[in-house]
Amino acid sequence: MALGNFVFVFVAGFVTALATGLGAIPFFFVDDVSDRWNVALWGLASGIMLSASVFGLVLEALGEYVSVSLNGVSASPVPTRTYALLAVGLLAGVALVVVAHRVIDGAEVNPRRYEEADFRKLLLILGVLTVHSFPEGVAVGVSFADLGLEGGLQLFGVAVPLLAVFMTVAISIHNVPEGVAISIPLRAMGVPNWKLVWWAVFSSLPQPIGAVIAFYFVRLAREFLPVGFGFAAGAMIYLVLTEFIPEALELGEGLPRGGRRELVAGITGGVLVMIPLAFL
Repeated sequence: MALGNFVFVFVAGFVTALATGLGAIPFFFVDDVSDRWNVALWGLASGIMLSASVFGLVLEALGEYVSVSLNGVSASPVPTRTYALLAVGLLAGVALVVVAHRVIDGAEVNPRRYEEADFRKLLLILGVLTVHSFPEGVAVGVSFADLGLEGGLQLFGVAVPLLAVFMTVAISIHNVPEGVAISIPLRAMGVPNWKLVWWAVFSSLPQPIGAVIAFYFVRLAREFLPVGFGFAAGAMIYLVLTEFIPEALELGEGLPRGGRRELVAGITGGVLVMIPLAFL
């Protein structure tokens, strides 16, 4: 495997991490982001992630057996082995997020003390952020499985799979409201604006690392690609159901109808944004 491919995947993962910093930009202009907008943003992220998981990763796992286009869905009998590998991947992805939740819940990390933290605390912080961001990085890395092979878009002289573009855009957009969520408590603690951007990006730095690791393994054992795609899809779907939507509903408690209208609008918007990419 060429070193250039790993660099390409790392850069894509780093772009998604930088996108998290965009979530801090509104605080350069306003003191706060309303609950209404926060709920809509989390809904948007949820719609994007669900679309990317179903129309991107799951369909890609089924490979040549199922294809989706503007003319509809075409399918041929899918081997039982492919379904089994996909199911194993989905369950493994869910298991990763469950473990990540337990690690995060058991770790007390105060963002205000980041700069004062000693080496051991920094290791803990990095570990917590890794298990939180890793599934998203895995999704990016797995989507680059066909990098440099025939087909795809030509970018900088490299054939980039359409799925990789789809997933990189999806994770990047998803990271923006996550950056907002990270910035809100830090802003309340008096952290300067440029440091808000830094800590937002820092929270997603494990993503390019996860992307490279996932890319390495799916290229090493291509016959197990359905496991890799299922793993990334399972992790993201479970994240949406256990983190994004509950977070949105909690933020919307003080809004009319509990913010459900804004949440549904956000989810719908996310799906509408991402589905056209699936048909390219």
